[in-house]
Amino acid sequence: MTRGRDDGGPKKRLVASLLILVAFVCFLYAYSRNQGSSALEYGSKSLRKLGSSYWGGDEDTDIGGKLYESSSIFGGGENDAMLKSIPVCDDHHSELIPCLDRHFIYQTRLKLDLSLMEHYERHCPPPERRYNCLIPPPAGYKVPIKWPTSRDEVWKANIPHTHLATEKSDQNWMVVRGDKISFPGGGTHFHYGADKYIAQIANMLNFPKNNLNNGGRIRTVLDVGCGVASFGAYLLSSDIIAMSLAPNDVHQNQIQFALERGIPAYLGVLGTKRLPYPSRSFELAHCSRCRIDWLQRNGILLLELDRLLRPGGYFAYSSPEAYAQDDEDRRIWRKMSALVERMCWKIAAKRNQTVIWVKPLTNDCYMKRDSGTLPPLCRSDDDPDAVWGTPMEACITPYSDLDQTCNWNDHEHVKIATPIEKQQLLPAFSAALLAPENHQARGSGLLPWPARLTSPPPRLADFGYTNDMFERDTEVWQQRVDNYWNIMGAKIEPDTLRNVMDMKANMGSFAAALKDKNVWVMNVVPEDGPSTLKIVFDRGLIGTTHSWCESFSTYPRTYDLLHAWTVFTDMEGKGCSPEDLLIEIDRILRPTGFVIIRDKLTVIEFVKNHLTALHWEAVGTADSDQEDEDNVVVFIIQKKIWRTSQSLKELD
Repeated sequence: MTRGRDDGGPKKRLVASLLILVAFVCFLYAYSRNQGSSALEYGSKSLRKLGSSYWGGDEDTDIGGKLYESSSIFGGGENDAMLKSIPVCDDHHSELIPCLDRHFIYQTRLKLDLSLMEHYERHCPPPERRYNCLIPPPAGYKVPIKWPTSRDEVWKANIPHTHLATEKSDQNWMVVRGDKISFPGGGTHFHYGADKYIAQIANMLNFPKNNLNNGGRIRTVLDVGCGVASFGAYLLSSDIIAMSLAPNDVHQNQIQFALERGIPAYLGVLGTKRLPYPSRSFELAHCSRCRIDWLQRNGILLLELDRLLRPGGYFAYSSPEAYAQDDEDRRIWRKMSALVERMCWKIAAKRNQTVIWVKPLTNDCYMKRDSGTLPPLCRSDDDPDAVWGTPMEACITPYSDLDQTCNWNDHEHVKIATPIEKQQLLPAFSAALLAPENHQARGSGLLPWPARLTSPPPRLADFGYTNDMFERDTEVWQQRVDNYWNIMGAKIEPDTLRNVMDMKANMGSFAAALKDKNVWVMNVVPEDGPSTLKIVFDRGLIGTTHSWCESFSTYPRTYDLLHAWTVFTDMEGKGCSPEDLLIEIDRILRPTGFVIIRDKLTVIEFVKNHLTALHWEAVGTADSDQEDEDNVVVFIIQKKIWRTSQSLKELD
């Protein structure tokens, strides 16, 4: 047999194999760019199916190109194309918070000062890097346990993180029991229960019956570094509502646990920006072993609390420094005592490791300080209610003349009262405004809770609102809420809802209309409108400032009901994407939760075209019957439960 010439066959096969390998690698790279690390696509205008399979989805549907070509961002109406599918994020993004995403910070290499907690502040991705996918629930997700049982236990599958149970095992934060996580009510400083600790604070202040509510004079509280919010949880039974605040830090799921329990909470940090609340919002601030350096930057963080406290408000501080047993604790205590003295705070009570300071009622102390004393008073042109992205200032916010005067006959609610009504109001008003021991209420000019909910607050005048406007607004929203519940009908049981958000709260009348329902409301006021959030707080409610062009600072699946009154219409002209807002609403909303949209007809048709893709279903529609609402429609939606293929496999 003769050997022929070597034609290079093996070499050709090697080259061919390498080419195939390179092609395969390129395909994987291209696919991963489309899918992203989270199986999603960037950008707002091309929501296309990327092959993610999900329970109840339509695998064969695809849509590309621009969704809507119209002069309106909501399209032309009923004839617009119906979107059948939206990409689904990978399962490991089930807890994504876009504006508090550490992966985004790492990927973009933002230059942040870690010592100032800038990495825990909001850093939102630009439009081209936003996640346009639906956040999947974790494997085994269940409809949350109902309130009030949820205060004490939640499903482990809904927040599958148990490290705090181990790390804080000696402090009774939480305990894993089978398929549930229970909350005994402990905290870093109150191992034996928040209820006993709260009663101790009330006792230190000599409040009747050791009730921190003090006859309705303590209503809004800020709990800084709240852990899993057991302090706020146990305040609720005393008709006190706390804004439980903590960052997405090493205890990253603490706020998620709080909201799953049905406790008011918000992701935030005392860093470089003002907290998103107006001045004089809280009767009491609380910090229990919150690991905050109050002395840094000339006391700027303590001055932020001072801005937020009402005249005569309290700061309850539980920490080893208050006990001062070793040299370092004594050094910190001396410096902190000197700082608060220059801020004109006085010690109201001190016992063991807890000290309670009280803020002054008037500017008198500030005016008596020596020239050049630090911290200085804020500039006269500083707006203490400007909070959206506003840097903190190391200065004292003085009171205006209105804050320091309060006369019974000048009170708006009294001006219009009949003689009989005045007799009924006088005892509560006198207790709140005249009694020296209740001076914190006198300084803010507010009636005790619950009278303040429906009483026109003094700061109405800041917006030119009249008493009649306030009362009419309260009345109108009561009618609207009654109508909502009639539409939802059998879908709503007394325990169906717990965590509620009003996406455009104005004066808080929607929340006020829910006063007889066992819910709490996060009242959101737009950052570019009148800062009416201070009216919300003056009514004894809570809320925050926000721009709906960005993602909200909360975990996925944290609210049972979202109310959107002209929120979509307000986006026109802002350059924001209504598709992004729909996806954000879906992220926030719990499965089986509801959305109430009150907006113009084109908005409703726009939303209807996305129902299938979002796994939402229509509950009911009604035209507005009010004369001041032209072409306005009420549309109520419920979110379905759905799962990814991967989570279904994990369940098997």
